Amino acid sequence: MTDARGEAAISDEDLLDQSGPAIEVRGLRSAFGDHVIHENLDLTVKRGEVLGVVGGSGTGKSVLLNTIIGLRNPDEGQVTVFGQQLWRASRRRWSALERSWGVLFQGGALFSNLTVRENVAAPMMEHTKLSRKEANELADLKIAMVGLRPDAGSLKPAELSGGMKKRAGLARALSLDPELLFLDEPTSGLDPIGAAAFDELIRDLADSLDLTVFMITHDLDSLYEITDRVAVLADKHVVATAPVRELERSDHPWIREYFLGPRGRAARDARDGTKA
Repeated sequence: MTDARGEAAISDEDLLDQSGPAIEVRGLRSAFGDHVIHENLDLTVKRGEVLGVVGGSGTGKSVLLNTIIGLRNPDEGQVTVFGQQLWRASRRRWSALERSWGVLFQGGALFSNLTVRENVAAPMMEHTKLSRKEANELADLKIAMVGLRPDAGSLKPAELSGGMKKRAGLARALSLDPELLFLDEPTSGLDPIGAAAFDELIRDLADSLDLTVFMITHDLDSLYEITDRVAVLADKHVVATAPVRELERSDHPWIREYFLGPRGRAARDARDGTKA
């Protein structure tokens, strides 16, 4: 079978490694001038897990995400996604990588001049040969998948509540049926009820679609409710990666303050069904 250029047609599955970890970061160094953000940072994200990423202000959580998805070049080190070293990938493999992941940025990052349906269909129009009609029909399915009402597709971002914007952004992130989902503070700005509902949605989607999720968050409830492991950024690298219950036993000062402080105890007790 050949493509339009007469070359052998190769699926994304054949271009990308389907057996190893979803993400491997080795020896990462990130700096802005003389200000070093990451030094010798290592991280492995297993396939099919929901990994939470936490750290204090200035520890470079978003810098790490942007480096993994290729928006920033590392100063040193290597990032591998589905077996492909980002900075050595051919154009064809890089295109396959872009189709293999979806990203929900803070605030949704929707195009303000497009409707929700048009926002969700945009990646399909860019990366596939679907007609506009076909892309819109699939967009409506994604909109329903994230729990938005049917008429939301015709609304502009300015007409959406904060929670609806998050769900619309998530629908767009899922537009190309990715294997890997990046979430940057997905519950920030939501009230507790809305945040809990969004957490439940992420966990349900991860389980039903067999997604690998890389989630930057400061929301302790999210960490306790939906993550399989949590990676902690401190001292310019990942100081621990473990389930929350194991992190509670850590001797690292920042980890102890974060998970065993008043808010951490409240989140733990809520999960355990006890009063703080």
